[in-house]
Amino acid sequence: MSLTSVCVFCGANAGTDPAYTEAAVALGRALAERKLTLVYGGGAVGLMGIVADAALAAGGEVVGIIPQALMDKEIGHKGLTRLEVVDGMHARKARMAELSDAFIALPGGLGTLEELFEVWTWGQLGYHGKPLGLMEVNGFYSKLTAFLDHLVGEGFVRAPHRDMLQVSDSPQALLDALDRWQPTVAPKWVDQKPK
Repeated sequence: MSLTSVCVFCGANAGTDPAYTEAAVALGRALAERKLTLVYGGGAVGLMGIVADAALAAGGEVVGIIPQALMDKEIGHKGLTRLEVVDGMHARKARMAELSDAFIALPGGLGTLEELFEVWTWGQLGYHGKPLGLMEVNGFYSKLTAFLDHLVGEGFVRAPHRDMLQVSDSPQALLDALDRWQPTVAPKWVDQKPK
């Protein structure tokens, strides 16, 4: 599968480390340079606005999806290629997934993690065969990836499902990994049969 669009999950805040902003700018530029449409949550603030502005400044196409209830709170971005206002969070996530060939999480908070894990679960269940990635910035996700490895060791996540998540601190390397990624057929995730 050749990538044409990438959904980026990230914070509506910029975080405390300037490296997060730098990573968002670098990823936005990398997407535009590769002619990949950026699909994201539609906000103009935090890393959301930064990655969108960077992609737009580099000549990229950016599609934002934002729920009506968050339009004012997240300050919907008015300068996008297209901004879609939807009914709620479920509609937002479904639309972002529909429009995207791959998913990347920049640093972010609970919403970023929830979006990443939901789309990852959909992949595990076979609802899609799209690659996922973490943009590692100064060890931001190191404890999470260690915990994910722990889940594999404890028998709650199968190694092929863990391997669905690509990790890199370079936007170019991460996009290369997502472009090369091939879905694998993993054994059923539940060992027991119903009683």
